[in-house]
Amino acid sequence: MRPQALGYLVISAKGLDDWASYGPGQLGLQPIDRSASTLAFRMDDRKQRLVVNADGGSTISAYGWELPDAKALDAMAAQIERCGVNVARGSRALADERHVGDLVVLQDPGGNRIELFCGAQVTTEAFRPGRNIAGFRTGALGLGHAVLHSANIDAMIAFYRDVMGFGVSDYYDKPFKACFFHVNPRHHSFAVIEHAQSSVHHLMMEYYAFDDMGHGWDIAQASERVAVTMGRHAGDDVTSFYTWTPSGFMIESGWGGKCIDPATWVPGERRVGPSIWGHDRLWMPPEKRAEAREMVLRNAADGYRRPMQVIEGNYELMPGVCPWWDASVRKAQG
Repeated sequence: MRPQALGYLVISAKGLDDWASYGPGQLGLQPIDRSASTLAFRMDDRKQRLVVNADGGSTISAYGWELPDAKALDAMAAQIERCGVNVARGSRALADERHVGDLVVLQDPGGNRIELFCGAQVTTEAFRPGRNIAGFRTGALGLGHAVLHSANIDAMIAFYRDVMGFGVSDYYDKPFKACFFHVNPRHHSFAVIEHAQSSVHHLMMEYYAFDDMGHGWDIAQASERVAVTMGRHAGDDVTSFYTWTPSGFMIESGWGGKCIDPATWVPGERRVGPSIWGHDRLWMPPEKRAEAREMVLRNAADGYRRPMQVIEGNYELMPGVCPWWDASVRKAQG
Protein backbone atom coordinates (compact mmCIF):
# COMPACT_ATOMS: atom_id res chain seq x y z
CA MET A 1 0.00 0.00 0.00
CA ARG A 2 1.07 3.57 -0.69
CA PRO A 3 -0.44 7.07 -0.89
CA GLN A 4 -2.21 8.01 -4.11
CA ALA A 5 -0.94 11.58 -4.54
CA LEU A 6 0.92 14.53 -3.07
CA GLY A 7 -2.07 16.48 -1.76
CA TYR A 8 -0.80 19.58 0.01
CA LEU A 9 2.30 21.27 1.42
CA VAL A 10 2.93 23.53 4.39
CA ILE A 11 5.72 26.05 3.83
CA SER A 12 7.73 28.03 6.37
CA ALA A 13 8.70 31.62 5.62
CA LYS A 14 10.17 34.66 7.31
CA GLY A 15 7.24 36.76 6.11
CA LEU A 16 4.16 36.70 3.90
CA ASP A 17 4.49 39.78 1.70
CA ASP A 18 6.91 38.20 -0.81
CA TRP A 19 4.80 35.05 -1.02
CA ALA A 20 1.67 37.18 -1.48
CA SER A 21 3.18 38.57 -4.69
CA TYR A 22 5.26 35.58 -5.82
CA GLY A 23 2.47 32.98 -5.50
CA PRO A 24 -0.09 34.74 -7.73
CA GLY A 25 2.22 36.87 -9.91
CA GLN A 26 4.90 34.30 -10.75
CA LEU A 27 3.11 30.98 -10.32
CA GLY A 28 -0.53 31.85 -10.92
CA LEU A 29 -1.84 30.55 -7.58
CA GLN A 30 -5.04 31.93 -6.06
CA PRO A 31 -4.42 33.47 -2.62
CA ILE A 32 -7.02 32.78 0.09
CA ASP A 33 -7.43 33.10 3.85
CA ARG A 34 -4.61 35.47 4.72
CA SER A 35 -4.07 36.26 8.41
CA ALA A 36 -1.24 37.97 10.25
CA SER A 37 0.86 34.80 10.16
CA THR A 38 -0.64 32.49 7.51
CA LEU A 39 -1.38 32.63 3.79
CA ALA A 40 -3.09 29.81 1.89
CA PHE A 41 -3.27 29.18 -1.87
CA ARG A 42 -5.58 27.29 -4.21
CA MET A 43 -4.55 25.81 -7.56
CA ASP A 44 -7.69 23.80 -8.49
CA ASP A 45 -10.98 22.71 -6.89
CA ARG A 46 -9.36 21.85 -3.55
CA LYS A 47 -10.02 24.37 -0.78
CA GLN A 48 -6.27 24.73 -0.36
CA ARG A 49 -3.09 23.20 -1.71
CA LEU A 50 -0.31 25.31 -0.18
CA VAL A 51 -0.15 26.96 3.24
CA VAL A 52 2.60 29.44 4.07
CA ASN A 53 3.34 30.12 7.73
CA ALA A 54 5.35 33.18 8.73
CA ASP A 55 7.20 31.26 11.44
CA GLY A 56 10.71 32.44 10.57
CA GLY A 57 11.67 29.26 8.70
CA SER A 58 12.79 28.58 5.14
CA THR A 59 11.62 25.10 4.25
CA ILE A 60 8.65 22.85 3.55
CA SER A 61 7.49 22.00 7.06
CA ALA A 62 4.87 19.34 6.19
CA TYR A 63 4.18 17.06 3.23
CA GLY A 64 0.55 15.97 2.88
CA TRP A 65 0.20 12.56 1.17
CA GLU A 66 -3.33 11.53 0.25
CA LEU A 67 -5.12 8.21 0.88
CA PRO A 68 -8.49 7.40 -0.72
CA ASP A 69 -10.49 6.91 2.50
CA ALA A 70 -10.32 6.36 6.27
CA LYS A 71 -9.90 2.59 5.92
CA ALA A 72 -6.87 3.05 3.66
CA LEU A 73 -5.45 5.70 6.01
CA ASP A 74 -5.65 3.31 8.98
CA ALA A 75 -4.11 0.48 6.94
CA MET A 76 -1.27 2.72 5.80
CA ALA A 77 -0.61 3.86 9.37
CA ALA A 78 -0.52 0.23 10.54
CA GLN A 79 1.87 -0.70 7.72
CA ILE A 80 4.27 2.06 8.77
CA GLU A 81 4.04 1.15 12.46
CA ARG A 82 4.93 -2.48 11.66
CA CYS A 83 8.19 -1.11 10.22
CA GLY A 84 9.03 0.44 13.59
CA VAL A 85 8.12 4.04 12.74
CA ASN A 86 6.07 6.06 15.24
CA VAL A 87 2.73 7.30 13.91
CA ALA A 88 0.48 9.75 15.78
CA ARG A 89 -3.15 10.63 15.09
CA GLY A 90 -3.59 14.27 14.13
CA SER A 91 -5.98 16.37 16.18
CA ARG A 92 -9.43 17.41 14.96
CA ALA A 93 -8.21 21.01 15.02
CA LEU A 94 -5.26 20.16 12.76
CA ALA A 95 -7.51 18.27 10.32
CA ASP A 96 -9.81 21.30 10.13
CA GLU A 97 -6.83 23.57 9.57
CA ARG A 98 -5.69 21.36 6.68
CA HIS A 99 -9.28 21.08 5.31
CA VAL A 100 -9.21 17.27 5.44
CA GLY A 101 -11.32 14.61 7.08
CA ASP A 102 -8.59 12.87 9.10
CA LEU A 103 -4.81 12.57 9.21
CA VAL A 104 -1.87 10.90 10.91
CA VAL A 105 1.61 12.34 11.43
CA LEU A 106 5.11 10.81 11.24
CA GLN A 107 8.69 11.67 10.29
CA ASP A 108 11.00 10.28 7.61
CA PRO A 109 14.69 9.49 8.37
CA GLY A 110 15.64 13.07 7.48
CA GLY A 111 13.25 14.51 10.06
CA ASN A 112 10.75 15.72 7.46
CA ARG A 113 7.17 15.85 8.70
CA ILE A 114 4.75 13.62 6.77
CA GLU A 115 1.00 14.03 7.13
CA LEU A 116 -1.02 11.15 5.68
CA PHE A 117 -4.62 12.24 5.17
CA CYS A 118 -7.98 11.40 3.64
CA GLY A 119 -11.13 13.36 2.89
CA ALA A 120 -9.70 16.49 1.26
CA GLN A 121 -12.33 19.23 1.05
CA VAL A 122 -13.28 20.66 -2.34
CA THR A 123 -15.23 23.77 -3.28
CA THR A 124 -17.70 24.55 -6.04
CA GLU A 125 -16.23 28.05 -6.42
CA ALA A 126 -14.27 28.35 -9.65
CA PHE A 127 -10.49 28.56 -9.39
CA ARG A 128 -9.39 32.17 -10.00
CA PRO A 129 -5.69 32.18 -10.93
CA GLY A 130 -3.43 34.97 -9.75
CA ARG A 131 -2.28 35.57 -13.33
CA ASN A 132 -3.92 34.66 -16.62
CA ILE A 133 -3.30 30.91 -16.93
CA ALA A 134 -5.44 28.00 -18.15
CA GLY A 135 -4.77 26.12 -14.90
CA PHE A 136 -2.56 23.45 -13.36
CA ARG A 137 -2.38 19.74 -14.13
CA THR A 138 -3.45 18.25 -10.79
CA GLY A 139 -6.44 15.97 -10.13
CA ALA A 140 -5.53 12.33 -9.61
CA LEU A 141 -1.87 13.20 -10.30
CA GLY A 142 -1.66 15.41 -7.20
CA LEU A 143 -0.34 18.95 -6.96
CA GLY A 144 3.03 18.15 -8.60
CA HIS A 145 6.24 16.71 -7.19
CA ALA A 146 8.61 17.46 -4.33
CA VAL A 147 12.38 16.86 -4.28
CA LEU A 148 14.62 16.82 -1.19
CA HIS A 149 18.35 17.12 -0.63
CA SER A 150 19.51 14.35 1.69
CA ALA A 151 22.77 13.77 3.52
CA ASN A 152 21.77 10.11 3.97
CA ILE A 153 20.16 9.26 0.65
CA ASP A 154 20.32 5.48 1.11
CA ALA A 155 18.21 5.65 4.28
CA MET A 156 15.70 7.95 2.56
CA ILE A 157 15.44 5.66 -0.49
CA ALA A 158 14.86 2.62 1.73
CA PHE A 159 12.20 4.45 3.77
CA TYR A 160 10.14 5.73 0.85
CA ARG A 161 10.47 2.47 -1.10
CA ASP A 162 10.08 -0.11 1.66
CA VAL A 163 8.05 1.69 4.35
CA MET A 164 5.93 4.16 2.38
CA GLY A 165 5.56 1.80 -0.58
CA PHE A 166 6.57 4.32 -3.26
CA GLY A 167 7.54 2.87 -6.63
CA VAL A 168 10.99 3.64 -8.01
CA SER A 169 10.77 5.35 -11.42
CA ASP A 170 14.45 5.80 -12.24
CA TYR A 171 17.78 6.93 -10.80
CA TYR A 172 21.21 8.25 -11.76
CA ASP A 173 24.61 9.01 -10.22
CA LYS A 174 25.90 11.95 -12.32
CA PRO A 175 26.23 14.92 -11.94
CA PHE A 176 24.76 14.00 -8.53
CA LYS A 177 23.09 10.92 -7.08
CA ALA A 178 19.29 10.96 -7.30
CA CYS A 179 16.32 8.57 -7.06
CA PHE A 180 12.80 9.28 -8.33
CA PHE A 181 9.54 7.74 -7.05
CA HIS A 182 5.97 7.46 -8.32
CA VAL A 183 2.70 6.92 -6.44
CA ASN A 184 0.36 7.36 -9.44
CA PRO A 185 0.79 7.77 -13.23
CA ARG A 186 2.82 10.98 -12.82
CA HIS A 187 6.40 9.87 -13.60
CA HIS A 188 7.51 11.01 -10.17
CA SER A 189 5.77 12.68 -7.25
CA PHE A 190 8.84 12.57 -5.01
CA ALA A 191 12.62 12.37 -5.34
CA VAL A 192 15.76 12.59 -3.22
CA ILE A 193 19.11 14.04 -4.25
CA GLU A 194 22.33 13.35 -2.40
CA HIS A 195 23.81 16.47 -0.79
CA ALA A 196 26.01 17.25 2.19
CA GLN A 197 23.18 19.16 3.86
CA SER A 198 19.59 17.91 4.06
CA SER A 199 17.08 20.50 2.84
CA VAL A 200 14.26 21.12 0.39
CA HIS A 201 15.50 21.14 -3.20
CA HIS A 202 12.36 22.04 -5.15
CA LEU A 203 8.65 21.70 -5.72
CA MET A 204 7.25 21.23 -9.26
CA MET A 205 3.96 22.60 -10.56
CA GLU A 206 2.77 21.64 -14.04
CA TYR A 207 0.74 23.91 -16.31
CA TYR A 208 -1.88 22.79 -18.83
CA ALA A 209 -0.73 25.32 -21.43
CA PHE A 210 2.83 25.48 -22.74
CA ASP A 211 2.55 29.24 -23.21
CA ASP A 212 1.53 29.78 -19.57
CA MET A 213 4.82 28.18 -18.56
CA GLY A 214 6.60 30.40 -21.13
CA HIS A 215 4.96 33.58 -19.85
CA GLY A 216 6.19 32.60 -16.40
CA TRP A 217 9.71 32.38 -17.82
CA ASP A 218 9.46 35.99 -18.97
CA ILE A 219 8.15 37.08 -15.56
CA ALA A 220 10.96 35.22 -13.78
CA GLN A 221 13.65 36.86 -15.91
CA ALA A 222 12.16 40.31 -15.34
CA SER A 223 12.10 39.77 -11.56
CA GLU A 224 15.57 38.12 -11.49
CA ARG A 225 14.28 34.99 -9.74
CA VAL A 226 15.74 32.43 -12.18
CA ALA A 227 17.51 29.54 -10.41
CA VAL A 228 17.66 27.05 -13.33
CA THR A 229 17.33 28.10 -16.96
CA MET A 230 14.81 26.69 -19.42
CA GLY A 231 15.41 23.07 -20.39
CA ARG A 232 13.84 19.66 -20.83
CA HIS A 233 14.21 16.84 -18.34
CA ALA A 234 15.03 13.27 -19.19
CA GLY A 235 12.86 10.83 -17.28
CA ASP A 236 9.54 12.67 -17.12
CA ASP A 237 10.13 14.69 -20.35
CA VAL A 238 8.99 17.94 -18.67
CA THR A 239 10.01 21.25 -20.25
CA SER A 240 10.60 23.70 -17.42
CA PHE A 241 12.56 26.36 -15.58
CA TYR A 242 13.09 27.02 -11.86
CA THR A 243 12.68 30.12 -9.71
CA TRP A 244 13.77 30.94 -6.18
CA THR A 245 10.88 31.13 -3.74
CA PRO A 246 10.74 33.70 -0.91
CA SER A 247 11.54 30.77 1.42
CA GLY A 248 14.85 30.04 -0.33
CA PHE A 249 14.07 26.74 -2.06
CA MET A 250 13.09 26.44 -5.73
CA ILE A 251 9.84 25.91 -7.60
CA GLU A 252 9.96 24.26 -11.01
CA SER A 253 7.38 25.56 -13.48
CA GLY A 254 6.81 22.77 -15.97
CA TRP A 255 4.76 21.55 -18.93
CA GLY A 256 4.33 18.25 -20.76
CA GLY A 257 5.05 15.67 -18.05
CA LYS A 258 5.03 11.99 -18.96
CA CYS A 259 2.56 9.54 -17.44
CA ILE A 260 3.49 5.92 -16.76
CA ASP A 261 1.60 2.73 -15.88
CA PRO A 262 2.67 1.99 -12.29
CA ALA A 263 1.53 -1.64 -12.64
CA THR A 264 3.96 -2.42 -15.45
CA TRP A 265 6.69 0.22 -15.07
CA VAL A 266 10.23 -1.15 -14.77
CA PRO A 267 12.73 1.21 -13.08
CA GLY A 268 16.13 1.77 -14.61
CA GLU A 269 19.21 3.95 -14.59
CA ARG A 270 18.86 7.26 -16.42
CA ARG A 271 22.20 7.28 -18.25
CA VAL A 272 21.64 10.53 -20.16
CA GLY A 273 21.62 12.54 -16.93
CA PRO A 274 18.97 14.78 -15.44
CA SER A 275 18.19 16.81 -18.57
CA ILE A 276 17.96 16.26 -22.32
CA TRP A 277 18.99 19.88 -22.98
CA GLY A 278 19.21 23.21 -21.14
CA HIS A 279 18.65 23.53 -17.38
CA ASP A 280 21.83 25.38 -16.44
CA ARG A 281 21.69 24.92 -12.67
CA LEU A 282 22.91 28.24 -11.31
CA TRP A 283 22.84 26.86 -7.76
CA MET A 284 25.50 24.17 -8.44
CA PRO A 285 29.24 24.73 -7.96
CA PRO A 286 31.18 25.47 -11.18
CA GLU A 287 32.65 21.98 -11.53
CA LYS A 288 29.22 20.32 -11.28
CA ARG A 289 27.70 22.83 -13.72
CA ALA A 290 30.47 21.95 -16.15
CA GLU A 291 29.79 18.22 -15.71
CA ALA A 292 26.06 18.75 -16.33
CA ARG A 293 26.83 20.85 -19.41
CA GLU A 294 29.02 18.07 -20.79
CA MET A 295 26.14 15.64 -20.39
CA VAL A 296 23.62 17.74 -22.36
CA LEU A 297 26.23 18.39 -25.06
CA ARG A 298 26.77 14.63 -25.27
CA ASN A 299 23.00 14.21 -25.66
CA ALA A 300 23.13 16.70 -28.53
CA ALA A 301 25.99 14.82 -30.21
CA ASP A 302 24.12 11.53 -29.78
CA GLY A 303 20.91 13.02 -31.18
CA TYR A 304 18.96 12.10 -28.05
CA ARG A 305 15.36 13.27 -28.44
CA ARG A 306 11.91 12.49 -27.07
CA PRO A 307 8.37 13.05 -28.40
CA MET A 308 6.36 15.80 -26.74
CA GLN A 309 3.80 14.75 -24.15
CA VAL A 310 0.50 16.44 -25.05
CA ILE A 311 -3.09 16.31 -23.83
CA GLU A 312 -5.85 15.47 -26.30
CA GLY A 313 -7.16 18.67 -27.86
CA ASN A 314 -4.11 20.73 -26.84
CA TYR A 315 -2.18 20.31 -30.08
CA GLU A 316 -2.48 20.59 -33.86
CA LEU A 317 -0.99 18.10 -36.29
CA MET A 318 1.35 19.57 -38.89
CA PRO A 319 1.15 18.42 -42.51
CA GLY A 320 3.99 16.33 -43.89
CA VAL A 321 6.01 13.48 -42.46
CA CYS A 322 8.67 13.11 -39.78
CA PRO A 323 11.28 10.50 -40.76
CA TRP A 324 12.58 10.27 -37.19
CA TRP A 325 9.14 9.76 -35.66
CA ASP A 326 8.04 7.31 -38.36
CA ALA A 327 11.23 5.31 -37.82
CA SER A 328 10.70 5.36 -34.05
CA VAL A 329 7.15 4.02 -34.47
CA ARG A 330 8.33 1.25 -36.79
CA LYS A 331 11.05 0.30 -34.32
CA ALA A 332 8.59 0.21 -31.41
CA GLN A 333 6.22 -2.01 -33.40
CA GLY A 334 9.01 -4.52 -33.95
